Amino acid sequence: MLGGLALILALQLVGEVFVRATGLPIPGPVIGMVLFFVWLRWRKPREGSSTVHAADVLVRYLPIMFVPTTVGVVVYGPQIASQWVPALVASFGTWLLTFVLVAWVAVWLRPRRPKREAA
Repeated sequence: MLGGLALILALQLVGEVFVRATGLPIPGPVIGMVLFFVWLRWRKPREGSSTVHAADVLVRYLPIMFVPTTVGVVVYGPQIASQWVPALVASFGTWLLTFVLVAWVAVWLRPRRPKREAA
């Protein structure tokens, strides 16, 4: 698992260095995640590998990442309440954009099957 975690963190570091070197307005961890995706597609690690195990552990503890957001909503509740329309539009807009992009990527990554001729 340690090797898999080291790989994930190394790719995140490469993404961060790339963003800082190029000045792209994209977070470094996003570039690292894309690099990790490319690595997974290229290497196709088996089910019990350290990389898969490390990713499973990180996904298991993913709900902990929502704690700071929840605290922020509680602390800044009055500001959010006074700006609820832009917050709602932004939330729905990003949800819709994510929904459409995930569907597009899923269709794009789906294996292409040749069409069968009707008999």
